[in-house]
Amino acid sequence: MNKEIANTDPLISLKEFTTARIAIGRVGTSIPLKQLLEFKLAHAHARDAVYSLLDIDKLIADLSIFNLPVLQLHSKAESRHKYLKRPDHGRLLDEESAAQLDTYNDRKDVAIIIADGLSATAVNENTFALLELLIPMLLAAKLTIAPLCLVEQGRVAIGDDIACRLNSKISVVLIGERPGLSAADSMGAYLTYNPMPGLTDESRNCISNIRPQGLAVKQAADKLFYLINEAFKRKLSGVGLKDNAGLIG
Repeated sequence: MNKEIANTDPLISLKEFTTARIAIGRVGTSIPLKQLLEFKLAHAHARDAVYSLLDIDKLIADLSIFNLPVLQLHSKAESRHKYLKRPDHGRLLDEESAAQLDTYNDRKDVAIIIADGLSATAVNENTFALLELLIPMLLAAKLTIAPLCLVEQGRVAIGDDIACRLNSKISVVLIGERPGLSAADSMGAYLTYNPMPGLTDESRNCISNIRPQGLAVKQAADKLFYLINEAFKRKLSGVGLKDNAGLIG
């Protein structure tokens, strides 16, 4: 690194550890044009991600490799505008979707719910790679899996409604996270033991920032599998369930 440049800003050495906008320099009282344009582009990507759509056809085609039923569901938020204005509508299924799930009575160990959240782009790009690793691990552990559920206009808590109707012991919600100005493709995974409507965030475990430049899908799948096993052993999830995998051995 050029010593003269390094000496102009004591934070510049930190740039190799983060994608955050630090040590971007200045021109007079403003930031350099290149960095300004990059900021505006990132803002545009974030807005696009919020209004992106699930690629249903591609997801169904990709998920067919697992030989599991795939259900298309929708929350009570009938539009993106309503979804953003009424978060509560995104937490519950619409009547048609609820009726569809009520026909499934077989009790399964794990329900996997794939929801657009605040970035369908993140779900489109990261879901299959994660499940390609996770589902074989679940099957090898003799865990049964409910029909895979694709949910449009869904929020995290909709997984409780879905998994409860599917009579599943654990829900795993893969959902697009709120896009930031350094990541519009970040996916989160939320795990809940004994899911049911009305649960709040302290009942869930979250694995965040799943994306190529964040938490790699292999690490995410391993963490999720560990937490699923621990949830079954301890019969709980959320604040009472810690990720101690790195402390073992």
